[in-house]
Formats: sequence, C-alpha cells, structure tokens
Amino acid sequence: MALVRHERSEVQFKIVYCGPPGGGKTTNLQYIHRRLDPSLRGDLVSIATERDRTICFDFLPVHETVVGGYRTRFQLYAVPGQRLLSETRRSVLAGADGIVFVADSNPGRLESNLEAWQGTREDLIANRVDPERIPFVYQYNKTDLPGGIPPEEFDELFGVRVPSFLSCAVSGYQVFATLDWITGRVLRAFHASIAAQKRGNPSIDSREEVPPSRNPGKNVEVTVL
Repeated sequence: MALVRHERSEVQFKIVYCGPPGGGKTTNLQYIHRRLDPSLRGDLVSIATERDRTICFDFLPVHETVVGGYRTRFQLYAVPGQRLLSETRRSVLAGADGIVFVADSNPGRLESNLEAWQGTREDLIANRVDPERIPFVYQYNKTDLPGGIPPEEFDELFGVRVPSFLSCAVSGYQVFATLDWITGRVLRAFHASIAAQKRGNPSIDSREEVPPSRNPGKNVEVTVL
C-alpha cells in the first residue's frame, strides 16, 4: 500500500523481489543500486537475522510526479527464498505495491522455482492481498546458461498472463527493463485506485489481462551511471 508523506510531498511505493534461493534477487538490487545516480538513491542495507537477511534501498525516479505535485520514491526489497523463512518474507511483503518474481533458469531448479512461487502467493494471501490483483512481473534470470529452462516452460508452470523478461542479472541484461515495467505498473495502479475512490468504487483490479511479452516498453525514467 502506497505511503503518502505529506511533510515531504512524497508518495512511497514498495516493490519486493521474490523467488528461489540463489535465483538472482540480490544480484538485481545490487546491479540497480550500482547504476543509479547516487544523488537519487539511498544506501544498500542488509537486514540480517540469525537465519536470513533482507536487502533493501530506496530511490527517486526523475521526471515523475504522482498527484498534486507529490514526487515518488520507490523502496526495493529482496527477500529470502527458502520456504522455512516464510515468516520473514511474509513480514516484508506486508504493504507491498508490486512484486518481481525472479525465476532461476538453471537446469534442475524447476521444483525450487515452483515452491518459491507457491510460497510467494501463500504469503500474499496471508497478508490479505490477492496475488491476481497486485502488480506482478516475472523475470526469468540466468538465461545465459546453456540448457536453461525455456521461458515457455516457465509460462506454463506459473500460468503467466503478465509480461515476463528474459534476463542476466550479473551482466544487467533486462534488469532495468524489469524495474521500469513494474514501477510503471505500480503508478498506473495507484492512479486507478484514486480514480476509483473518486467514483465511489474503491475495489479496483490493478492488473488487467495482459498478453505475455518479452520486450515491454519503458514506463518510468531513472538516471543511471
């Protein structure tokens, strides 16, 4: 849920990167953090507990306002993928405005991907969030590996009906394309919810039926180095 900070004339949005352990969630955030203009981003923070850690930072996109002159700030989180750490993941997912599911294309990881996907959906439901309504995008990572899981197999496994991206988080391929899409979708959902409230209909499906696409266009402009 977007957080409006009136004292800062700012609206904060929370995007959570989920997926199997070692799938590339942290690598995504590290790459994004390195490439963003330091004046527009906060520090990369690792929140460690006895058994896991959560990576996060926030940033300001350029040339983007929401409503009434308020600027936007996005908070990015990468959560642990192990099923036994669902309590941590569930806590981080509370209040999320958008989800990036990072699947591991490494051969032999199909079951781990499915388990992480099911766990993410269960954790969203536990937070009273409908997985079919929250802005959601798939990133099929490690596509540079030989013999990797085909994207069509992922589409069938997850029943994909939203855009998906083939990526290599280490090199940065499609990392910002994924981020651009989800931030744009989150903003679109926010505007739609405001419009629905004005019409007296607060229930709004923020994720319309969208055919899968490997190369969606950009939505939010960010400054990279």
